[in-house]
Amino acid sequence: MDAFINATVAVAIAEIGDKTQLLSILLVARFAKPLLICAGVLVATVVNHGLSAWLGAELTHWIPNTWLPWIIGCSFLAVAVWTLIPDKVDENDQRFSKLGAFGATCIVFFLAEMGDKTQVATVLLAAHYSQALMAVILGTTLGMLIANIPAIYGGAWLLQKFPIQWFHRAAFVIFLIFALISFYHGTMAVLSASPA
Repeated sequence: MDAFINATVAVAIAEIGDKTQLLSILLVARFAKPLLICAGVLVATVVNHGLSAWLGAELTHWIPNTWLPWIIGCSFLAVAVWTLIPDKVDENDQRFSKLGAFGATCIVFFLAEMGDKTQVATVLLAAHYSQALMAVILGTTLGMLIANIPAIYGGAWLLQKFPIQWFHRAAFVIFLIFALISFYHGTMAVLSASPA
């Protein structure tokens, strides 16, 4: 349950002001079909985060257990800093418009998530919770929907009411906490392995 809750909260907050959230607003402006756009976001996220979680779990087989908490901690720290950098999206990209609201959303959203901080966070969460991959996938997908559905149905209004910087700072704090927890686990593993 920890994996699901942590993944949901981390991605929901990190996604606010992210380029994929801005993309959601642009897709609604272009197609005016919010339900199809929500469905496209869901499909694209499940596929993207499913692959990301699989990669995160696979990395745990390649990286020595003693290094893993330190690598994950440093990566969470990098994602924390990354959340403070505002994203931009290309409003003029209309290559996939002929696919309709659902098709365009699936493809554009999947591509926008490639290398995005929420995808990186999914890889890290899956590496951290490698025994609970489905919980990570469900949590990160729910977090993505929590952040994007309000943007799809009222994004412009929401972004005017609440400063994006608040959400960026909250995401920074959450990923910083994840980094510190990982460093703590790494330190405890080293101390328990050391001879008394």
